[in-house]
Amino acid sequence: MGIELLSIGLLVAMFVVATIQPINMGALAFAGAFVLGSMVIGMKTSDIFAGFPSDLFLTLVAVTYLFAIAQINGTIDWLVECAVRLVRGRIALIPWVMFLVAAVITGFGALGPAAVAILAPVALSFAVQYRIHPVMMGLMVIHGAQAGGFSPISIYGGITNQIVEKAGLPFAPTSLFLSSFFFNLAISVLVFFVFGGARVKKHDAASIGPLPELHPEGVSASIRGHGGTPAKPIREHAYGTAADTATKLRLDNQRITTLIGLTALGVGALVFKFNVGLVAMTVAVALALLSPKTQKAAIDKVSWSTVLLISGIITYVGVMEKAGTVDYVAHGISSLGMPLLVALLLCFTGAIVSAFASSTALLGAIIPLAVPFLLQGHISAVGVVAAIAISTTIVDTSPFSTNGALVVANAPDDRREQVLRQLLIYSALIAIIGPIIAWLVFVVPGLV
Repeated sequence: MGIELLSIGLLVAMFVVATIQPINMGALAFAGAFVLGSMVIGMKTSDIFAGFPSDLFLTLVAVTYLFAIAQINGTIDWLVECAVRLVRGRIALIPWVMFLVAAVITGFGALGPAAVAILAPVALSFAVQYRIHPVMMGLMVIHGAQAGGFSPISIYGGITNQIVEKAGLPFAPTSLFLSSFFFNLAISVLVFFVFGGARVKKHDAASIGPLPELHPEGVSASIRGHGGTPAKPIREHAYGTAADTATKLRLDNQRITTLIGLTALGVGALVFKFNVGLVAMTVAVALALLSPKTQKAAIDKVSWSTVLLISGIITYVGVMEKAGTVDYVAHGISSLGMPLLVALLLCFTGAIVSAFASSTALLGAIIPLAVPFLLQGHISAVGVVAAIAISTTIVDTSPFSTNGALVVANAPDDRREQVLRQLLIYSALIAIIGPIIAWLVFVVPGLV
């Protein structure tokens, strides 16, 4: 067996093992990088670590650290409470509030599973209280998180844009973000009507009671190892009193400074083009200095398992590149002589594998495979990257993913099996139909 096929076989084995066993795939990837690089190819240690994504490492740590502080001091609670109260009794708007809040949270850099972990208990509680379909509420939160997931300062956006920029391909971060946002928005409109959103009755504003408590463990509970994390069931989320609600809606000094910090992150990264990780860490440190007790709790909530996951996969992909695997695969794909077919196959690969594995890790592994044939210029690189990115992430509704698992865990006890079954059916359909639509919308028009 050639080194190229061996490296691909090791990568596939990592996905399989991490899917059926609670082992972090990043740890497997680092071990694979050592075995393949040092023991098989004979690479120097410095060459192996040359592929370590130091910039992305800082971004992951800083962003999750910052949003842990924002959750602990109640800023996330405040944002959700204010957003929900904007509906003024129009219950049918609540799913859209959840969609937008999830999009804003991930758009500013939070991990998708973290946003779902924060909002899923709230959304599913509203579904019970106002007889809204729980699957619809869960999907609105997940697709909202994916809609904001490719902003220029987000995790998904950072991974994708870094790969594209490094490869010398056309760099269009805003186009990628808008493509994902409107694609997920279109899906959410369809989900809203299919699951009876238009039939939700209008209630008086006075009938909206206090919000249930948010997921108590927040960001740190959203990801453990590779698989989904059971969130606390709805029955354990007690509805607060009017005094509790007033407390959540009060803007104290910590929340004001956090809001200023989040705004500074957006302005610094988008307007002044500062490094996202450095800005986020600076804001987080400033908030920690103002509240040292919050800092101590927040540092424990940094999603270290995700940091390990991404760092390991990208390091292993770097070893694959040095082993010639990327060129080998690219030559095989290019030999098909059909760029449109190649793009469609990559979209399907991303969707199907991501339904069972980590979308975050898969983005770092599959997009580099498209780079060599995109450099030939026969097809729009911007469109293909957008189609692959969207196809890989829209299937995070699967109950086998963290997002889908959080929705199932927070579903009402008497409807949990129904929610699980319907999410399975929905995810299977979206894994088949989604890549085709993304290919038709973003890839076919870009054929040169």
